[in-house]
Amino acid sequence: MSETAVESVVIIGSGPAGWCAATYAARAQLQPLVYEGAITEENRMAGTLPLGQLALTSEVENYAGFPAGDLSSFLDSALPQDRRMMMAPHDGHGVTGPELMELMRQQAVNFGTRVITDDITRVDFSNCPFTLFPAGGGEVRARSVIVATGASANWLGLESETRFKNRGVSACAVCDGALPRFRNQELVVVGGGDSAVEEATYLTKFASRVHLIHRRDELRASKIMAKRALENDKVKVHFNTTLAEVLGDDQQGVTGVRLESTTEPDKETTLAAAGVFLAIGHTPNTAFLEGQLELTPKQYIVWQKHFRTATNVEGVFAAGDVADDYYRQAISAAGSGCMAALDAERWLAEQEG
Repeated sequence: MSETAVESVVIIGSGPAGWCAATYAARAQLQPLVYEGAITEENRMAGTLPLGQLALTSEVENYAGFPAGDLSSFLDSALPQDRRMMMAPHDGHGVTGPELMELMRQQAVNFGTRVITDDITRVDFSNCPFTLFPAGGGEVRARSVIVATGASANWLGLESETRFKNRGVSACAVCDGALPRFRNQELVVVGGGDSAVEEATYLTKFASRVHLIHRRDELRASKIMAKRALENDKVKVHFNTTLAEVLGDDQQGVTGVRLESTTEPDKETTLAAAGVFLAIGHTPNTAFLEGQLELTPKQYIVWQKHFRTATNVEGVFAAGDVADDYYRQAISAAGSGCMAALDAERWLAEQEG
């Protein structure tokens, strides 16, 4: 690619939204270029490695079209050997997060999507063609851009929390709560806002009991949500309490938690639990935009029209969790990736007309 080449569409991000956008754009003969992110320690710690957050999960039971079953032969036939070798052996249960993301990536590549394993660290949307600046140097020019960089779950930063991620520690109850390891078990949810209460309530469908851990003396959730949790016989709220350590071992994963009181420094409590769910918010990956697009107070990209992916800059579109602080599901992200590609295709056609 020469320095003066102008891409029809550049997609930033490589989660479900990014790959779905790439597949649709490629089938529309737009020859999309995807910046999937760099493989760095900084990205690993931030949860922004290529393939998105879904690649950090284990089983995926709620993505349409992938019921439980042995996908070994399909994976062997669908993915190149070099990509297949980088993955854990298929366990025969159903699709995993990494497997699903590799399949999405390959589908986009099959239609001609080009992929660069690098980050876009800065953008200039002041003039079209737009200018993007990769971490590896140089610049890329594009007539349209789809931002699909997702949002990263907030974590407490505990060493034990990191150790047991995907082995009982999760940041998405809707994604993981129905897994067999959590059924009829005592579970812990950390947080005090609406999201935490929603996740605790949702988990009561599967858990024997849910312990909601909150550092203050009252929930931050709305009155109706707080009332729902406090009146639920399967939810026990622990006020003025923080999670100090996730307990477990290599064989079982999470087996319990150690809690500390925020009002009594020497008071500690240990609870047996099979899972810990963090519900302390998400941070959209929009820092690299540096004011180039309109953002919400929580720094999510603003869609200018209901159910359309256009941003406040014509020719720039947003898809997935980077513009969604409500659903945050793989399938809704993929759907908005489709929408963004169609929106970009139509916008480019209008410019040519």
